[in-house]
Amino acid sequence: MKTLLLLRLLSFRVLLVLATACALAPAQAQNTMVRMQTTQGPIDISLLDSEAPLTVANFLAYVRGGDYASVMFHRSVRNFIIQAGAYRWPPESNSYSLVPSRGPVPNEFSPARSNVRGTVAMAKVPGDPNSASSQWFINMNNNAANLDGQNGGFTVFARVTAPGMDVADRIAALPIVNIGSPFTELPVADWPGGSAPVYRYNLVLITGVAELSPPQNSSDRIFNYLEAAYPQYAIPSHSETGEALGYVYRYYSGSNLYIGTKDGKVWYLMPAVSGEPKELGSVPDWLAIAQGAGY
Repeated sequence: MKTLLLLRLLSFRVLLVLATACALAPAQAQNTMVRMQTTQGPIDISLLDSEAPLTVANFLAYVRGGDYASVMFHRSVRNFIIQAGAYRWPPESNSYSLVPSRGPVPNEFSPARSNVRGTVAMAKVPGDPNSASSQWFINMNNNAANLDGQNGGFTVFARVTAPGMDVADRIAALPIVNIGSPFTELPVADWPGGSAPVYRYNLVLITGVAELSPPQNSSDRIFNYLEAAYPQYAIPSHSETGEALGYVYRYYSGSNLYIGTKDGKVWYLMPAVSGEPKELGSVPDWLAIAQGAGY
């Protein structure tokens, strides 16, 4: 019961703060969206399919090939970037390995897509604008003055949603250790400090990457947002979508929670606590919040 009350309080707090600002936000284009499950929480990114088509195709090839499963965030620079895509450490392995390169992708930098906070860009070899392959980074600050004019410009190919940036900020705030090249700026979690060794469980890992299905209606957008904003309740890895009794819903078996829409309102139901659905707010208000957050 306490968790449901907390969810409701958090939801209405978001509603009060964002609804007015987001109500006038334009609808988002139907860009491909990718969800990265990390050990610090889910990060959803909206790919700029039409603006950087070669880079997006390159990134999706790694995603669809399973190359980013068990990839670590291997570099974190305060107030600058967090970087991944180079090194994997599968659970059954005793050490890390390189992500196999699928070859370089031509540079698609455009000043219309600057390296501002919340964007995702390709890393590359110094002095070679066309050397990007598997590595990418999230801009944690406005890095346009530094990165837009360097090495032909770093290609921005995606944007992180608002809930995803909360997770990115969490990663960026972790301790950073130098355990020798290539891990001189390695973010770590649950690490005791000092001269203690760094183990796999200390790393920030991407445990899975998947493309989200294009939203078919406003309910999909709202559900996707709630999964990213409140993954402890709407556990995205244990969900199924359906329709019943006039509701469009998703059921989350990990928490035994239903979230649904009906009659222009958003509802939740946890059968173990109550047999009656509880109202969370209106569909237009939640849709405005979801769109404003990048969904």
